[in-house]
Amino acid sequence: MNVDAVQTALGTEHAALWTYGMVAAFLGNQAAAVAEGSNAHRARRDTTERWLRDQNATPNPPAAAYLPPSPVSDGPSALAALVAVEQDTCAAWRGVLERTDDAALRTTALEALTTAAVRATRWRKAAGTTPASIAMPGVASG
Repeated sequence: MNVDAVQTALGTEHAALWTYGMVAAFLGNQAAAVAEGSNAHRARRDTTERWLRDQNATPNPPAAAYLPPSPVSDGPSALAALVAVEQDTCAAWRGVLERTDDAALRTTALEALTTAAVRATRWRKAAGTTPASIAMPGVASG
């Protein structure tokens, strides 16, 4: 169902906002990129909540906190957390794409997946990760 997939995507937007706030202290030299990512996820969260309300669904609220895949204690671990949250966002929005035929929702999901993939690539490049980009964002690698 579209609403369930969109609720999942909303959850990743909440997690992304929380993560960007958490890592900001460790990435002062990348403050503009951190702010851009945070602002983009805030806007996507707001748009997603509006879509859900338009479908007569109540948007799920954010959790009190989110657990990154590994502890964040310095710049490299902060970059890893950002890559992880952007990958999660890609996967969630890909899930929306796979579950809807609604043209407007597909456009939104594709834009969300694409922009998250670009941000993930940016963070991989900043971390010196190779390869910086992946072939199929939102798909688990095997």
